[in-house]
Amino acid sequence: MFNDRSRGNNFGAPREMHKATCSDCGVETEVPFKPDPERPVYCRECLPNHRTPRENRY
Repeated sequence: MFNDRSRGNNFGAPREMHKATCSDCGVETEVPFKPDPERPVYCRECLPNHRTPRENRY
């Protein structure tokens, strides 16, 4: 029905990754955004420890 590529979004295209150091464990990781030096960045293993549990939406 709709072709997402024709509307100008990048679904399916590779994301530009940026190197960062995890604020918890110190491992070098890559993130799909340019890290802000004023905010912490977490690797995949540490990120769940910093997310707040979501309430049941339904």
